[in-house]
Formats: sequence, structure tokens, C-alpha cells
Amino acid sequence: MERKITREKFIETALELFHGKGFKATTMRDIARALDIEAATLYNYIRSKQQLLDDLVFEIAHQFHDGLSDIYDSSYTPVEKLKAIVNLNVRLTAAHPYQVALLVSEWKHLKEDRQREFLENRSSYEQMVRSTIQHGMEQQELRPMQLEIATYSFLSSIRWLFSWYIEQDENINPIELEKQIADFILKGMQNFD
Repeated sequence: MERKITREKFIETALELFHGKGFKATTMRDIARALDIEAATLYNYIRSKQQLLDDLVFEIAHQFHDGLSDIYDSSYTPVEKLKAIVNLNVRLTAAHPYQVALLVSEWKHLKEDRQREFLENRSSYEQMVRSTIQHGMEQQELRPMQLEIATYSFLSSIRWLFSWYIEQDENINPIELEKQIADFILKGMQNFD
């Protein structure tokens, strides 16, 4: 009799293999072998490897986008919004580092129509960040900077977290990490005149 696995264990194993080998190089047989089950059993959990990628990428992308939309629509000041964006990124990365890794590096393997949708969502996300930074400069909370450089520097400063989080052997206090990263980024952006 074949052993039972939970959907969570299936997803966790698939994500770790996708991160280690890459989505394209990982086969359903690889996942089954890592779980010590028959490959055919995997289809009880998902229709295809492609569908799994689609589900996982869009699930985490929607969490980021929905969280950012709430922040963007809030009454926070621009600096408070930027801190909240850092906090959102740290919290989601701490909870789902392998899924965030998939979001950052494997989205290019989505089917063409879903890839287009992903890029539109990412563009919308970036535009909300850009607009927040621009508003911060207009309100003189942030020092004058070239908007595109400020936007992509801010985003780059939080996008790498997944790889660092995956490599850590110790538990990291996400609240302390949020504070340190927000302080580091925003001290370089704030207008202290």
C-alpha cells in the first residue's frame, strides 16, 4: 500500500525541487521520488506541473498585490506606506520563501497568456510603489531623486530576501528584520532638511 502524503507536503517538496533544480529541469518523477510515492499519484494533487507553477506563482503574486493595494489605499503617509511595503515583503517571504523564489525567478515558464497577465500585475505593483515614492518626494518626506532609480532601488532592496531566508539555518525574527531593512532603505531616501 502506498503511503499517503498531504497536499502541503507535496507543495513543499515541489517548491524545494523547483528552487534547487529549476522548474524546467524538475520532473513529476523527481517530485514523486522525493516523496517516495508513485508518479501517477501526484495527479491526485494537481493536473500538471504547468498548472502547479501557475497556481503557486499567482497565489503568492495575489498576496503581494492585494497587500500592496491595501497599503496604497490607506491613509498612511508615503514613508509609512514604504515601511508597510517592506513589512509586507518580509512577512510573505518569511512565511513562503520557496514560493517567493518561484515568483521571482520561474514566472518566465508560465504559458504566454498567463505570463502576460503576470507582467501586467507586476507592472501595476511597481506603479503603486513608484507613485508612493513620487508622492513622498512631492510632500518633501523623501529627498528629490530620479524616480525610476528610486523605485527600482527600493524594489531591489527587498526582492532578494527569499534567497537569504532560504539559506538561513537559524530562525530569524521577521519583526526585527522588517525594522532593520526599513531603516536601512528609508534612511537613504528620507528628506531630513
